[in-house]
Amino acid sequence: MLDKIIILDFGSQTTQLIARRIRELGVYCEVHPYHYVPKTEESLKGIILSGSPYSVSQPEAFRIDLSKLPKVPLLGICYGAQFIASQLGGAVGKSATREYGRAHLDILAEDPLLKGLSSKSTVWMSHSDTITQLPTDGQRLASTETIENAAYRIKGKEIWGVQFHPEVAHSEEGTKLLDNFLAICKVAKEWTPASFVESTVAELRKQLGSDKVLLALSGGVDSSVAAVLLNKAIGDQLTCIFVDHGLLRKGEFEQVLDDYKHLGLNVKGIDAKDYFFRQLAGVSDPEKKRKIIGKGFIDVFEVEASKIQDVKWLAQGTIYPDVIESISITGQVIKSHHNVGGLPVKMKLKLVEPLRLLFKDEVRKVGLELGMKHDMIFRHPFPGPGLGIRVLGDITPEKVRIIQEADHIYISLLKEWGLYEEVWQAGAILLPIRSVGVMGDERTYEYVCALRAVTSIDAMTADWAKLPHEFLAKVSNEIINNVKGINRVVYDCSSKPPATIEWE
Repeated sequence: MLDKIIILDFGSQTTQLIARRIRELGVYCEVHPYHYVPKTEESLKGIILSGSPYSVSQPEAFRIDLSKLPKVPLLGICYGAQFIASQLGGAVGKSATREYGRAHLDILAEDPLLKGLSSKSTVWMSHSDTITQLPTDGQRLASTETIENAAYRIKGKEIWGVQFHPEVAHSEEGTKLLDNFLAICKVAKEWTPASFVESTVAELRKQLGSDKVLLALSGGVDSSVAAVLLNKAIGDQLTCIFVDHGLLRKGEFEQVLDDYKHLGLNVKGIDAKDYFFRQLAGVSDPEKKRKIIGKGFIDVFEVEASKIQDVKWLAQGTIYPDVIESISITGQVIKSHHNVGGLPVKMKLKLVEPLRLLFKDEVRKVGLELGMKHDMIFRHPFPGPGLGIRVLGDITPEKVRIIQEADHIYISLLKEWGLYEEVWQAGAILLPIRSVGVMGDERTYEYVCALRAVTSIDAMTADWAKLPHEFLAKVSNEIINNVKGINRVVYDCSSKPPATIEWE
C-alpha cells in the first residue's frame, strides 16, 4: 500500500491545488471533508488542514477535535493554521487590513519546514483574520511585513501552521515548503502513473472478480482511459457502450468507434439521436437538459444491459473535478454532472470508477502509460451532455447541425495553425439570439456563434486563451461564409472563476 497524505477540506477554493502539488511531488494524497477522522494506519504519514471561507470566530465555521486525529505530522494552511492556534490556546483576531496578494517572508528561526527557503521569498496571502497570539508552546518561525506569525510550530510536537498559501503558483517556494513537510512525514515518493496502473489493475481484479462490467463511453479522454484500464484488468468481461445522442461533434461517432476497435475494446455503437431529440424538445433550462441527457443515458444503458446476461457493474470515467464540482462541503454545487451519483440505483448495478481520484493531466499520463495514442490522449475535454450544453436555449436537430459545422471549422483550424495543443479546451457555442447581417445585397437575420478557448492544468481554474487575432479573423470568416444560419462570430474572454469553462 502506498504511503499517503490526507487533506481535510474546510472549504477552500485551493484545497485541490494542495493535493495536486503533493501528487506532483510523487506522493499519493487524498482530500476528505473536514469532519472525516482518518484511521490510524501505517500508510498514513501526514495530515494537512486547508483554508476556509469562514473565520474561526464565526458560529458557522467548520471545526474538528484535534485530539482525535492520528498522531502524525500536522500542517495547517491559512484557516487551518488559525484554527490550530485558536484550539491550542492562542488567539485569532481581525487584521487591521485584509491581507490579500503578495508578501515577503522573513525567516526568523531554523526549522525543517522552512529548510532551503530563501530570505524574502514571495508568498501569497488571502485572509482577513490573523493570529494575534500563539499558544504558550508556539514558536514563531517567520513573519511578513504585516503578519507577525506568518509561520509557526508547536514546540515538542509535530504541528506547524502557515498563514499563507504555499500551494498557489504565486508563492515562489511554496512547493519547496510542501516538499519539506513531506520529508518531515518520512513519506515514500512512489506515486507515479506506472504505480497507479499496477495498483489499480490489481484492485479492479480483486473488486470485480469474474463479474461482467458495462462501461459508458463518451469518446473523451476520461472514459477511454477508464476503458483501456478495465480492459487490461478484466479483458472480455468488459462491454463498452458508445451512444450517439445526436449531440456529438461532426463525424465523431464513426471516428471514435474506429479508434476503440483498434484499441481492442469490445464496443457496441448505439444510434439514439431521435430518442434524445424527442426528450429534449422545447427544453431550455441547462440543468434540465443535463438531467434529461443523464436520464437518457440510463434508459439506453438499461436496454443494452438487459441484452447482456449477468452484468453486475456500471463503469464510468468520472474524474476528480467532476466530483468536486458536484459535491461541496459548503452545500454549493457549481453544476451537476450526469455521471456523478444516482445512476447505479436506477440501473440496479454497482458502480466502479477507476479514475475518480485523478485530475485530468494525471488521467493523460496514465493513458500514455497504457500505450494509448497521443492524439486520443491529448484530445480536448468534451462534456458528457455534448453540444446539448453548447446550444443555449432549446435544442433542435437543425441548431445542432449548425454548431457542428461551426465547431468543425474551429477545431480543424486550431490544428492547422498548430494551436490545438496550446489550448486546454475549445468549442463553439450557439447563442439563443439572432442578429442582423448583410451578405451580398441581402439582409440576413441569423444566429450568433461564440468561440471559447481556455488554458488550464486541471479545469479547477482556467484562463481564456490569447489566440492570435489573425487566427480569429480566419475562423470567423470561414464560419460565416460556410455555415448557413450564422452571420456573426464573437470570442469569449472570460476566465474561471468567475465564469465556468462551459457556458451551461
